[in-house]
Amino acid sequence: MSVTRAQQPLRTSVPAVPSRLAHPALLLTGILLVALNMRACLAAISPMVGEIQRGLGLSATASGLITTVPVLFQGVGAPLTPRLTRRFGTERVVLGAVLVLGAGVLLRVVPSVPALYAGCVVIGVAIAVLNVSMPGLVKREFPHRAAAMTGVYSTTMLVGATLAAGASVPLEHVLGGGWRASLGAWSLLALVAALAWLPQVLRSRQERAAVAAPEAPKAKPIAGLWRLPLAWQISLFMGVSSLMVYTLVAWLPTVLADHGMSRDEAGLVFAFSNLVQVAGAFLVPLLAGRMTRQRGLALTMAALNGAGIAVLLLAPVSGAWAAAAVLGVAQGGSLGLGLAFIVLRTSSAAGAAQLGGMTQAVGYLIAALGPVGAGALHQLTGGWTAVLAVLLVLAAVVAAAGWGAGRNTTL
Repeated sequence: MSVTRAQQPLRTSVPAVPSRLAHPALLLTGILLVALNMRACLAAISPMVGEIQRGLGLSATASGLITTVPVLFQGVGAPLTPRLTRRFGTERVVLGAVLVLGAGVLLRVVPSVPALYAGCVVIGVAIAVLNVSMPGLVKREFPHRAAAMTGVYSTTMLVGATLAAGASVPLEHVLGGGWRASLGAWSLLALVAALAWLPQVLRSRQERAAVAAPEAPKAKPIAGLWRLPLAWQISLFMGVSSLMVYTLVAWLPTVLADHGMSRDEAGLVFAFSNLVQVAGAFLVPLLAGRMTRQRGLALTMAALNGAGIAVLLLAPVSGAWAAAAVLGVAQGGSLGLGLAFIVLRTSSAAGAAQLGGMTQAVGYLIAALGPVGAGALHQLTGGWTAVLAVLLVLAAVVAAAGWGAGRNTTL
């Protein structure tokens, strides 16, 4: 591991392709539409958990698995993605993942419990592929603006989550088909993203055909990545932060409803929290890219997470909107900062993809414990106090990991 300062990665030179498919606006549009899908199908289900639980006769623990299974398989699928991108190319892998994601959304609403969980598995694997592919793609296409572009696409991910969380219940009423019609409708967003991404697949084929000169040497992989403390610190920062996020994605509306808030208002609070995440996801990577160290940002995100959880513990209904605002900034900022660490702590697109594979694998395997663990703890204790207390302790773990991940060191 070497220490560098203000290191800028070099992009491999590729002959220009005289095609409209190479227009940057097409690439940006494709990235943004793909990013819209990466959280929407998960956030859409949160306001529906209670209805799904009652309709299928699921326990609280089994209901937690609806969110846990996709997160778990994000961790399982992440290490496989670098191999797929090397073999098939990033553009084709992204297109395939978006199509598979749409298929998983449809499978999840087939009227049977096995299909529900099978759809969750498919969704998790598809999101894993996108999670790992996108940082390397951004670093390759925008080598001198990687942190800023990370902020743009992480913000778009949260915009998709916000739209999904806020629209799920209204869609249920408009479509008249219950929770299945509402959740299934999000497959259309995946189809739109696939169509928008198709030009990038065609462009990549043209570029490969246009290459006449010998290719530049490929970047060497990061040696002994899984033994490097920095890689583990980034993984823990992302993993524990994501555990907190997915726990609240799964249960925040239920926590508020169990304390006396109406289901509709609880859904609005949850949607508002997702909306506020947009600000954190956009601004924090921009700030991170201007700093040689990001330790202060990491500690701030952890402190805000702890403050929001404390408000939910002390005043779950009267303080719900304030808690949602604070948690929104913290969770969006933590997501953006975690993704920024991947591009800031590596010197090449290949290195970013390799580190992304590790951090996503470790991170989402940790995060998968959150929803089901919270459901089991709630079932055991009969309330949400113990769950929120555990999340408060985990905010300190995020702070410690972020302190290490934020130092000015490049893998």
